[in-house]
Amino acid sequence: MKILVLAWEYPPRIVGGIARHVAELYPELVAQGHEIHLITVEFGAAPHYEVVDGVKVHRVPVAYSHDFFHWVVNMNESMGNHGGKLMLEDGPFDLIHAHDWLVADAAIALKHSFKLPLIATIHATEYGRYNGIRTDTQHYINSKEERLVYEAWRLIVCSHYMRDELGRAFHCPWEKVDVIYNGIRPEKKKHQDFDRWAFRRRFAEDHEKIVYYVGRMAYEKGVHQIVNAAAKVAWEMGGQVKFVIIGGGNTDSLKRQAGSLGLWDKFYFTGFMSDQDLDRFQTIADCAVFPSLYEPFGIVALESFAAHVPVVVSDTGGFPEVVQHTKTGIVTWTNNADSLAWGILEVLKNPGYAQWLTDNAAEDLERRFKWSKIAQQTETVYARVAYERATSNW
Repeated sequence: MKILVLAWEYPPRIVGGIARHVAELYPELVAQGHEIHLITVEFGAAPHYEVVDGVKVHRVPVAYSHDFFHWVVNMNESMGNHGGKLMLEDGPFDLIHAHDWLVADAAIALKHSFKLPLIATIHATEYGRYNGIRTDTQHYINSKEERLVYEAWRLIVCSHYMRDELGRAFHCPWEKVDVIYNGIRPEKKKHQDFDRWAFRRRFAEDHEKIVYYVGRMAYEKGVHQIVNAAAKVAWEMGGQVKFVIIGGGNTDSLKRQAGSLGLWDKFYFTGFMSDQDLDRFQTIADCAVFPSLYEPFGIVALESFAAHVPVVVSDTGGFPEVVQHTKTGIVTWTNNADSLAWGILEVLKNPGYAQWLTDNAAEDLERRFKWSKIAQQTETVYARVAYERATSNW
């Protein structure tokens, strides 16, 4: 099949998880014999057209925009124009696959212009992020998501939790949605030769255990609960612990919070960290913590699995589907600092148990989260939609 994919982020432009998802899924579909054209946004010195791992990547310019939503409008206009030209000159295509609401307008326009079925992957919803829709901005985004959900022939989500969320947010029929987990390439976590102790001393003393978080500093990620849990963990560990917070964004409130609790010396805020340094860091860390308040899937947990770091997560969203409690990691109560502290201490105080968790997690990666298997599941959805389109009137 020939598939047109629309995604607003793709390497080297990485904003969130969509870029990595798209970059790792579609080469596997190419390997299975499909032709993939991916339209995304131009970025830096990246070429406007190139073939990456067999995927034909088209990066389009976006006209000057006075704010983010204007930028989204201009992006869709550019994607729609390029997609239409591509379909006329290099068609026919079999279907369109759109990733999230930001590319909805272009995807829906192309669907109707060329009478092609549209598949949409919904990675998250505005309703879920804020536990409801309240502001004008939220209403706007929610309306875009709702239309994409309605216009799609079928929908793909990354967890059973998200399938239920589409029902709550959009009254979407359960049978219209396919659950296909996210994946990861474990081999990308390279084990490098480097001076481990010299590198480790950049973050903690030799006698300190290292607990870390990596990701966005958004409220929904629950990083403030790590600070709340730190006092109990530090007391139980006799002060022999360091919390390392990795990621760009404003951390001022977290720093004030740590200071007000007398924990300033127990935290290290790194800011942005390169992938190379993060790969190194994960080999010297003792525990990864992700206390999200909202998490459709939790690919950060898979990255910890691949890096052989024991992981502690909250029981929100898709996390309990990804992390099997007391088997591949520890699942704690959402927005509960005492529960989070308990989970961290389970890992830090029981190194043999922590090793057992990481061994199980590595096996689970191969069993449930391998991209070749995920691509086969996606191919099944494509085949179903192509058959239904061929046997129906538009």
